[in-house]
Amino acid sequence: MSIKHYQPQATAIKGNLAATVLTEVRREFGAEVPPFTLHLPVPELLAGAWMASRETLLAGEGRRDAKEAVAATVSAINRCPYCVDAHSIMLLEASGSDYSKALSEGKPELIEDPYLRAVSRWAAATRSPGSPLIADPPFTAEEAPAFIGTAVFFHYINRMVTILLGNSPLPFTEGFPRTVALRMAAWFFGGAIRLKKKPGASLKLLPEAPLTDDLAWAEPSPHVAGAFAAFAREIEKAGETALPKSARSAVKIALADWNGSDPGTGTAWIEKALASLNEADIPAGKLALLAALAPYRVKTELVSLASPYADRFPGDDKLLSALAWGSFTAARKIGTWL
Repeated sequence: MSIKHYQPQATAIKGNLAATVLTEVRREFGAEVPPFTLHLPVPELLAGAWMASRETLLAGEGRRDAKEAVAATVSAINRCPYCVDAHSIMLLEASGSDYSKALSEGKPELIEDPYLRAVSRWAAATRSPGSPLIADPPFTAEEAPAFIGTAVFFHYINRMVTILLGNSPLPFTEGFPRTVALRMAAWFFGGAIRLKKKPGASLKLLPEAPLTDDLAWAEPSPHVAGAFAAFAREIEKAGETALPKSARSAVKIALADWNGSDPGTGTAWIEKALASLNEADIPAGKLALLAALAPYRVKTELVSLASPYADRFPGDDKLLSALAWGSFTAARKIGTWL
């Protein structure tokens, strides 16, 4: 599947880090899937994204099918059909039941399994700070870092996928052909899903980093904390290289008052958030702001305006870094609610 706005090439794999990560992804996830490989222009971001996903969804505490339900439900509330389909596939293989219709329609009440239904309802509330469902989660304190980490990671990756990938990893999106494709894909990933994964095995990929206050939910699990701390540091480094400080400050100020709602299709909120920026920094600020709060509005025209490195497309590391910074900054804000 092609990637919008740039096309990572094999030459983007620098040194051994990206190759090492992709080997782990193939073995433990089942394939080099685009939500990971879109990070290839910045191998450190590829490593961090893999670590955050692996140490929560794949190797963290709690049932794999329940965490797949979280992944698919978060994807549904973020209107990311690609990730809904991808993790409906994983949920089908992990649970033995096809809940793709309930998940794609945003109707967790249609899930027959009572535990998966409760987990999905919790995940559907993760953009609603103060919800009673958030205050009374259906998992244990020991499982909390893995479940919250799964939700936070998918609030990040949904934004990246919405901007850079298509609508579905399946060749058919309707009717009987879709059902067949869904079941074939579930069978394909079955071996990797059942493979036992040792917690913490990915932490060697990036240097250890301190855990920031807004990621304190991860602290009870050294493996989840280590993965998110390292990923967060690489995200910040990437943001510093790709975005002016004024743009990053403007996005953080806008997120400070965000309540999880969709800001809509108007422009007044964008103009207000970026009012303090000089004219040269506005395109970059708008790119990061939309990645954080309205990723479906990131279009090619904006990408071209925002990047002074347009002659370096395809495979622009600065574009990836800007999008990743905006997306993760919103996701870590959501984590503070959970």
